[in-house]
Amino acid sequence: MAKWCRFNVDGQASFGMIEEKRVIAIHGYPFGTYERTNQSFELTDIQFLPPVIPPTFYCVGINYKDHIIQMAALRGKKPVFPPKADIGYRANSALCAHGDPILKPANSTDAFQYEGELVVVFGKQAKHLTYDNALDCVFGYTIGNDVSERTWQAEDRTLWRAKNSDSFKPMGPWIETDVNLDEMMTTIAVNGTVHTKFATSNMIFGIRDYIVEITKYMTIQPGDVMWMGTDGVPSNIKHGDQVDITISGIGTLSNTVVQLSA
Repeated sequence: MAKWCRFNVDGQASFGMIEEKRVIAIHGYPFGTYERTNQSFELTDIQFLPPVIPPTFYCVGINYKDHIIQMAALRGKKPVFPPKADIGYRANSALCAHGDPILKPANSTDAFQYEGELVVVFGKQAKHLTYDNALDCVFGYTIGNDVSERTWQAEDRTLWRAKNSDSFKPMGPWIETDVNLDEMMTTIAVNGTVHTKFATSNMIFGIRDYIVEITKYMTIQPGDVMWMGTDGVPSNIKHGDQVDITISGIGTLSNTVVQLSA
């Protein structure tokens, strides 16, 4: 078992293994062959990068019951629950790292929100998996913030900018390979004040369900990721706000909002 990150070394991206608050750089790929180097760094001295750039960026929506109920109530509508484990996608170009700014576009509205999510990282090629062996292709887990511009989400025909603008997908800080999914709690804080806390595994459809459904039709590749949705009702965030998403057993993903000028 190991904790993995991706970081800058002299302007070059490198994977590393985290051991006792230090990062040991590796040659190779954590999902394939690799070897340790003699380079090591203090965690506080490195610049984190997104822990992986996925071949395919899968993303689950509306996967927590309370989130669906509360969001429907805000719109004055009856909640509609998903009948099966449908999957969506996000853009790699939206990814940013732990510590990077979340860039709020100049023409975005006040309805600018976080969504704290568990991220599944795949380590093996897989097709036609069953419920019993679905987790065999999982390498580990990290944290994502599915930043969303709700006005654009409502007005546009697709989620092309509401969910996929530059920096709208912070992910990190690292990949944890040794977790207990049943004991995880997700806590979302803005400027140190907790806004949302929920049992991470309290999903309508679980990780296994989505893996089974995906691999009926598509081949999962090493390095692919799958974001698992959020619970509760997100709050609006603005320039200067720091968003901390903590998932027990993994760590904390922290990013600060920066308002762009016209």
